[in-house]
Amino acid sequence: MAEFTALVRTLQEQNVRFVLIGVWGANLYAITAGAVFTTEDRDLFLPPDPDNLVRAWQAAEAADFTLWCGDEPLDVPRDRFLADAIIARRMLVRAGDEHSLLVDLTLVMAGFDFETVWNERRIFVVEGVEVPVARLSHIVQSKAAVGRDKDRLFLATHADALKQLLGRD
Repeated sequence: MAEFTALVRTLQEQNVRFVLIGVWGANLYAITAGAVFTTEDRDLFLPPDPDNLVRAWQAAEAADFTLWCGDEPLDVPRDRFLADAIIARRMLVRAGDEHSLLVDLTLVMAGFDFETVWNERRIFVVEGVEVPVARLSHIVQSKAAVGRDKDRLFLATHADALKQLLGRD
């Protein structure tokens, strides 16, 4: 978790707006209840703001992450022109480090716009770092809206735990 919190700290130092979503967002709710869910990556939801996106890329690079878009390294220069193109296509940029930590920088959260999620976020303190996290109800609703097999499996497998956690959200 240290590599992730270091990235979060660097993002905050660069004034990047983001919210942790997905299974790792749900995990921060679950830790308080004694259950933890598994996934390969972490998902950060960012607003469709090119300046914010460029700052996010700069922060990831400063934290020794490499940036990928699809199967290729993210193009250079990593400027506002590129950010506008990424935003227009709602493309996913993946940040990875030497410890196999994968962080998806996404502009999409099914069923929600960034400002709604941002305005209703909850802050968790992880290793002394404040991590903005989407409401658990938003995470669950989004996973249901996407409808991928892995999301349906997650929701079905953890239905009881999620129901209990949602009562606390």
